[in-house]
Amino acid sequence: MAGARPALTLKQFMLRQEVLKLYRTLFRTLRQLPDKSQQKETAAWVREDFKANKNIDVSQEDRIKALVYQGQKMLNEVKNNVEFSKA
Repeated sequence: MAGARPALTLKQFMLRQEVLKLYRTLFRTLRQLPDKSQQKETAAWVREDFKANKNIDVSQEDRIKALVYQGQKMLNEVKNNVEFSKA
């Protein structure tokens, strides 16, 4: 098979699942923002961040974990904005 990726270890697979879960959760949370322009702007920002880091080698687990941590902090900020906008 041309272009086939090597199999992931269990640890790498779990980390990949965590990244995908973060991505989906961010977009689900963004949908709750009442301002449509803010939704689009933030969604574009999230997509760009994920695309920029798409090609990180799976063996760089520490770097990926650090990026996931930053993403979770960003998710918490978005959740706070949603809560604030509903108040």
